Amino acid sequence: MRQAKIYRKDNLAGILTEDGGEYCFYHYETYLAHEDAQPVSLTLPLQTNAFVSPVLFPFFDGLIPEGWLLDVVLRNTGISILDRMSLLLCCKESIGSVSVIPINKEGGE
Repeated sequence: MRQAKIYRKDNLAGILTEDGGEYCFYHYETYLAHEDAQPVSLTLPLQTNAFVSPVLFPFFDGLIPEGWLLDVVLRNTGISILDRMSLLLCCKESIGSVSVIPINKEGGE
């Protein structure tokens, strides 16, 4: 199982999980309780129920580098282009208001 904390601006919005080929994203209840809470994506609206998908959600897939930058990542990490979650986790710096921070299995970031 692989997980990442999802931040919108500087606010911890939720958790993205990949486990056994299934993806799950949910917003934290504390994030949902904020008056000014905004969804991380229009395709992942604010709700208490988790979103589940057999493929990486298109919004998160769109945060993965493209073109020459993707080539650099693939060449330097050895990650397969088909392993979308690994590509997302290795590229923490994204354009826009959403940040993806990997959660290590050892109990930290």
